[in-house]
Amino acid sequence: MGKLQEFDITFTNNKVVYGPGESISGTVKIRTGNSLQYKAIKVYCQGSCGISNKMNDAVWTLEEQYFNSTLSVADKGTLAAGEHSLPFQFLIPVAVPTSFEGPFGKILYRVRAVIDTPRFSKDYKSQRPFYLLNLLNLNDVPDIEHPSYAVTTKKFSYLLVKTGTLMLKARSDLRGYIPGQVIKLAAEIHNKSGKDTGYVLASLIQKVTYKTKRPVFDLRTIAEVEGAGVKAGKHAEWREQIIVPPLPQSALAGCSLIHIDYFIQVSLKSPDAVVTLPIYIGNIAVNFSPSRQTPSGPGHCAANIAPSAAGVTPSAPPVEEEAEEGLCAGGVVSEEIPTKSHSQQDSSGQPVTMSPSAFSHAPGAALPPSHRRPDAAAPLFCVSTGATIPFFTEGNATPVPTSCSLILPPEYSSWDYPHEPPPTYEESCSSANSSFNSRQ
Repeated sequence: MGKLQEFDITFTNNKVVYGPGESISGTVKIRTGNSLQYKAIKVYCQGSCGISNKMNDAVWTLEEQYFNSTLSVADKGTLAAGEHSLPFQFLIPVAVPTSFEGPFGKILYRVRAVIDTPRFSKDYKSQRPFYLLNLLNLNDVPDIEHPSYAVTTKKFSYLLVKTGTLMLKARSDLRGYIPGQVIKLAAEIHNKSGKDTGYVLASLIQKVTYKTKRPVFDLRTIAEVEGAGVKAGKHAEWREQIIVPPLPQSALAGCSLIHIDYFIQVSLKSPDAVVTLPIYIGNIAVNFSPSRQTPSGPGHCAANIAPSAAGVTPSAPPVEEEAEEGLCAGGVVSEEIPTKSHSQQDSSGQPVTMSPSAFSHAPGAALPPSHRRPDAAAPLFCVSTGATIPFFTEGNATPVPTSCSLILPPEYSSWDYPHEPPPTYEESCSSANSSFNSRQ
């Protein structure tokens, strides 16, 4: 650095995670071995988003800026040899999105400091990133406490001349979760044929949309659980649970270039049948206050669910005790589908295969220590969907990145282009509604 021995930016109390409307302050530290002339010393606070249709591209195709504030901390003069501390303070705007880093785009925030030197001299620059968490309160999402439900019917042929019908129903106990919560799934399969089905698979999937001229859809399988098939002519039920790992929040409110969706995909092989359950991932959990009706657990039969008055989204089923456990769909005896494998992120960042009982926690039971949040009062902050997910807790503590490898199926590729996007929330609801109407 020549005359400049140290040029660094530090934040007050080493805080690196901020919220909209907060004040960010710190100090620019300069140490020189000799006197240094300058025209101005300026500090910038910047927030922006950039996206590209090429993975890990250094040049953005589209950009948008959220703020760019400038503060002159010293006018023209000379810095004497020694140490100098120049304080700064900025106010973060209210309508700004949460930080995000993905393979095709980023939402970045940083503080930059520049020493503008006289002509023919080299300017000196320094920068330090900070992270912004714009909390997504799930209680602000309409009907978030109700189950997410979908159904599909598949007619297929086998043995050249025979035909059969298969009905697949699936539901989750809620429509919104926070990292560390358990997604309770229930599925029903009516195999009205003489052929056994293939395995059933439930996946928690993240879809990130980068809104370039030709939109890029980045699909990632976060967790998977696999169950056995259904015998010919049988009706079977499957209940499973998925722990939500640290994930960026849904939507990214305030950003028009990047959008995040989550959904649970329940699929059946041979014959192929798929349903999707749109869900939200947020920062503040659903609060079941007395004014809200607590939805029933997924153990109740999905056949009892009827469309709501609007005909789009089902409500929670009535709380009734079955006359006989295992009876569903009009008294047909149902079987339980055993779970074969469960792929889930663990604290070491390695994929693990667990027995079905590993995730079978009773309501209200404590999570395993490896899945507990370090600070229940501080929402988990996730900034990346890359090969690892650094996440930080809110507060003054120094952040510690934690590696959590994403569990991807062997055939997965996020950069096949163009990528067929999964159905939207409206399309999912419409398909579910049409299936109901076709049965009536």
